[in-house]
Amino acid sequence: MGERLARIILCSWFLAQGPALAQTVSYDDIQPILQVRCVMCHAGEAAPLGLRLTSLDELLKGSVSRPVVNSGDPAGSELIRRLKGQSQPRMPMTGPPFLSDAEIGVFEQWIAGGLQPGSRPPSVMVESAPLQRPPAGQPLTYNHVAPIFASRCVKCHSTNGLMGSAPEGLLLSSYAAILDRHERVRVVPGASAASELVRRIRGQSLPQMPYDGPPFLSDEEIQLIIDWIDQGARDANGQPAPSPVGSRVRLQGRLGEGWTLDSVPLVLGPGSRIDKSPGVGDFVEVRGRWSQDGRVLVERIRRR
Repeated sequence: MGERLARIILCSWFLAQGPALAQTVSYDDIQPILQVRCVMCHAGEAAPLGLRLTSLDELLKGSVSRPVVNSGDPAGSELIRRLKGQSQPRMPMTGPPFLSDAEIGVFEQWIAGGLQPGSRPPSVMVESAPLQRPPAGQPLTYNHVAPIFASRCVKCHSTNGLMGSAPEGLLLSSYAAILDRHERVRVVPGASAASELVRRIRGQSLPQMPYDGPPFLSDEEIQLIIDWIDQGARDANGQPAPSPVGSRVRLQGRLGEGWTLDSVPLVLGPGSRIDKSPGVGDFVEVRGRWSQDGRVLVERIRRR
């Protein structure tokens, strides 16, 4: 937090100096912001549109379709347009919060001043930040899992993703979107095994996600998401999400003894529809609603 505050103060100071200081702003001044807010997505082979922001050379190279900075022209630079939300989707994908006006101002002054390289060698920037867990005794929050969604999922699951609209309408670009239950719930707080999101990234529901895998998520990434959900899918402030009792679910997996879907208990009633005579061990799809006692009230089950 101290480093971020110092950076914001520095950015504010830059803005206060006016155009005369534009020439003094260099890549050294924007690199820390790129590292904290951008590199989690824009690094490696999976970088959206091939735009890597891990070095000055990569930034100047731009994406597969165009340069993203035009020397001397901040208003005409796609990087600035994305940071301000003038082009969509707005960046960074983990926002809100997006970059502050002061932080964006540093990028504008760097571009206006001719893209000065500074003195920092390109090799000092690491490609991605390691996964972070909270100190012992403190819960996981959305802040701990957001980088995973941002780097591996949001490129498709956003309003203007690589596949156009988000597949199946599933947005993973914000906490509210991930917990949305309008059509059906994909994350059941406190019950990762009943969460479609987890079953997708583990390959229990098909197709396994992310869609551009392999490589899929690492065991460490998957476990972090599982632990976050099992601890209540807490928001960035540590507040647990409410239980989605009555919400629709759609899950796939192996049918077990005593009407279970892997480890998830199922409840069949007179209105439950059973298609294609599923038996123990069969791969099935279950549609139903989440009950207060932690079971799925089956509306339809069918062998796939």
